[in-house]
Amino acid sequence: MLTYHTATTLDGFLADPDDSLDWLLRQKGGQGGSLDFDAFLSGVGAAVMGSTTYEWVVDHLRRTGEAWPYAMPCWVMTGRQLAPVEGADIRFATGDVRPVHEAMTAAAAGKDLWMVGGGDLAGQFAEAGLLDEVVVSVAPVTLGAGRPLLPRRLDLELVETEGSGAFVCARYRVLGPLLEDRT
Repeated sequence: MLTYHTATTLDGFLADPDDSLDWLLRQKGGQGGSLDFDAFLSGVGAAVMGSTTYEWVVDHLRRTGEAWPYAMPCWVMTGRQLAPVEGADIRFATGDVRPVHEAMTAAAAGKDLWMVGGGDLAGQFAEAGLLDEVVVSVAPVTLGAGRPLLPRRLDLELVETEGSGAFVCARYRVLGPLLEDRT
């Protein structure tokens, strides 16, 4: 199962126009509950992210001195030449997301798949019929502009909600393209 598990502002942005996540890093998260991120992460066998997300993570690690936080193999979708993080299982890919999903599924060995970010990449997986669910933690912040959560027209089904610290968390099943757009 491929899950886009992410945080967003109340007005639907992942990052501000400068790709900053300062708004997110100052939020108080909760612990426990069925939508707990750490519990989710323990069941993940492979991850995928876009190049902007990857560069943000690498820059954040450089600034904080922290190590790569993910033990599972991680694909980075990019058309550019990016440097891998030493000691991390990073696999760079370009083009169609279908072969990447296939490789992730094989590497995950029965565990779930995580769509880390960003929104456009999640949309590509959704358009290919490969995105199964969206789990979003909504922070009590509005930005007015920035990187959108999921810039696609999709029908979703609400499965579950709960509060977690400052966040309202929701799990949605991806049903497919917006009904009005289906041919």
